[in-house]
Amino acid sequence: MLLNFSRLGWWKYALLGVTLLTAAFLLLPILFIAALSFGSSQWLIFPPPGWTLKWYANFFADPRWLESAWTSFKIAAMVTVLSVLLGLVTSFGLVRGKFMFREALRALFLTPMILPVVVLAVALYAFFLQIGLNGTTLGFLISHLVLALPFSILSITKALEGFDKSIEDAAVLCGASPLEAKIRVTLPSISHGFFSAAIFSFLTSWDEVVVAIFMSSPTLQTLPVKVWSTLRQDLTPVVAAASTLLILLTVILMALFALVRKGLKS
Repeated sequence: MLLNFSRLGWWKYALLGVTLLTAAFLLLPILFIAALSFGSSQWLIFPPPGWTLKWYANFFADPRWLESAWTSFKIAAMVTVLSVLLGLVTSFGLVRGKFMFREALRALFLTPMILPVVVLAVALYAFFLQIGLNGTTLGFLISHLVLALPFSILSITKALEGFDKSIEDAAVLCGASPLEAKIRVTLPSISHGFFSAAIFSFLTSWDEVVVAIFMSSPTLQTLPVKVWSTLRQDLTPVVAAASTLLILLTVILMALFALVRKGLKS
């Protein structure tokens, strides 16, 4: 729909300008990284002197990059499954439960979203070092789950609070057991909450770098950690290619989320 600028006040022009400047501020660095990944120079020079796919070929030809990418995907997939399952159980308790300090418990579950991530990373590192989980897949899984679970709880809780419980009660009155009513009536109705929880949980683990730096070891690194460690040693455009692939998957998942969410609402 076209904007009728003749009817907009000056403050709306200003708001539009601020919005465009903010979008440019956020998007231009990403576009620069994508452009550098196709540059022909062996250094990160902008504008690129020429264009090539060499750095993507180097990325897919290097087993160390592929191993770190697989590690990121594997951990993110496991975190997604556990985050949705634990988020579902927790959300039912927070929404349907009748117990003291329920709101305090809700706030506690959301603490990782508020706490500075470096503080959380140091705390997890110190604790896991004591119990021998640092530098292990299980350590990665638990630490990323701590970060992803609040997003899952928020998404599912919001969907559950918007669901009319009388529909579930009607299914019970029609002969279904309480568990069957939840599985066949409630869960399908809040499926958009599951999908939101899964997308945000996956992206939280897939893109996470601060906690992953503390959890990593020479033999176990996620893709963001590999990008970070390579940047400290060499400014090769392969880093830009890896970063572009990270961003590309994120954009694809967010676009898929928007399409599915639109389909579920319609």
